[in-house]
Amino acid sequence: MTLSSWPHLFRPAPQPAAPTLLLLHGTGGNEHDLVNLADRVAPGSALLAPRGLVSENGANRFFARLAEGRFDPAEVVARAAQLAAFIQEALRHYDLSPARHPIYALGFSNGANVAAALLQLHPEIPLAGAVLLRPMVVLVQPAASGSLTGRRVLLLNGDHDPIVPLDHPPRLAALLRAGGAEVTATLLRTSHGLSAEDITHATTFLQSPRP
Repeated sequence: MTLSSWPHLFRPAPQPAAPTLLLLHGTGGNEHDLVNLADRVAPGSALLAPRGLVSENGANRFFARLAEGRFDPAEVVARAAQLAAFIQEALRHYDLSPARHPIYALGFSNGANVAAALLQLHPEIPLAGAVLLRPMVVLVQPAASGSLTGRRVLLLNGDHDPIVPLDHPPRLAALLRAGGAEVTATLLRTSHGLSAEDITHATTFLQSPRP
């Protein structure tokens, strides 16, 4: 699929020194869903937001699932590769150089899960890091050793989330740390929906200097 045929939003950075955010929405969302959140946690950033191409009873997703919490690894791998190709083409087309502006993924739920899969499978995508909101383990595959060295990842999960089991954030953190990523996993007193604490933690993470 070409860039022109993949529904997406691109907004250049109003602030030249701001990072670029790759926005990845949750189930039922679209390319506009996380724009307000992005403007709160990283004002002035350039935004690249693709729409998930999989439809689950009319709800947009980045990959299909077999049931709640059950996934086909082959589906996740194939869709992650498809998304990786889109991102690479978009970075070239919009001249989004990671040397000038660090690129961070900001994903919620299904979007956080596909962002994690990108980190696990496609370290060639030049992400400086990621903020993963309510992620879970959808692919039991550690990142290749050394492939994520220098990348920073923030996992934000809820302590009474009915969708994400409590053992998933530490398991996902271990899969990413296997590649050398610096991972911070924080458990918030909340459910699957976003809270003010998410904004505080994400803002602090994105505004902190890179190592």
